[in-house]
Amino acid sequence: MRQSHPSHPSHERTLAIIKPDGIERSLIGEIIQRYERIGLKLVGVKMLVPTADLIEKHYTMDSEWLLKTGLKAIKGYEDKGLKPPISDPMKVSEKVLKNLVKYMTSGPVVAMVWQGAHAVQIVRKLTGSTEPLMSDVGTIRGDYVLDSYQMSDHDNRAVRNLVHASGSIKEAKDEISHWFKPEEVIDYNLYEEHIMYDVNMKGILE
Repeated sequence: MRQSHPSHPSHERTLAIIKPDGIERSLIGEIIQRYERIGLKLVGVKMLVPTADLIEKHYTMDSEWLLKTGLKAIKGYEDKGLKPPISDPMKVSEKVLKNLVKYMTSGPVVAMVWQGAHAVQIVRKLTGSTEPLMSDVGTIRGDYVLDSYQMSDHDNRAVRNLVHASGSIKEAKDEISHWFKPEEVIDYNLYEEHIMYDVNMKGILE
C-alpha cells in the first residue's frame, strides 16, 4: 500500500516560479508539462504581479544569498576564461538583486508548489543551470533560452532564465510559506501515485 505519512519522501515539496519572460513567451503549459510528465503533483498554483518587497524578501531570506550569488556570478565568468566586470562579490550581488527586482516585477508570474519524491532535486534538474548558456540540452533553460551572464551584464539587466526553482528542502519550505498561505496548498490524491509509490503496485492488473 502507498505510504501516506507526511514524512514519506513522496510528500516532499518545492517552489517553482515561471518568470515574466516565460509568461510572455507562452511557455506556461510547456513548463508545467515537463514537471507533470516525470510524476510530480501540482498542489498549489497562482498567477500574480509581484511587488518589489515580495521579490526582495524572497531572494534575501537566506542571509548568505548575497555572498553566494556574487561568488557564483564571478565563477561563471572565470569558468569561461572571461574577466568579471566586478570583482567584489557583494557589489556583484547588490547589482544582481536590483536587476532581479526589476525583472520579476515587470509582469505576471506563475508561482507553483510541486510535490513528489525528491521534488527539490527533480525540479532543479529539469529546470537546468541558472545561466541558460551552461544549461544542458533537454532542460527547460537549455531548450528554450539563449541568454548568458555576459549578455545580461552588458545590457545591465537580470539574466532571463524562465523559471525560479528552490535550491534545498529548507529553502523550499521557506519560499512556499513566503508565496502561499497554508490553505492555498491542497492535499489530494492522484491515481498514478499508486504506480509510483505503492510498495506492491497493488491493483495494477485489476
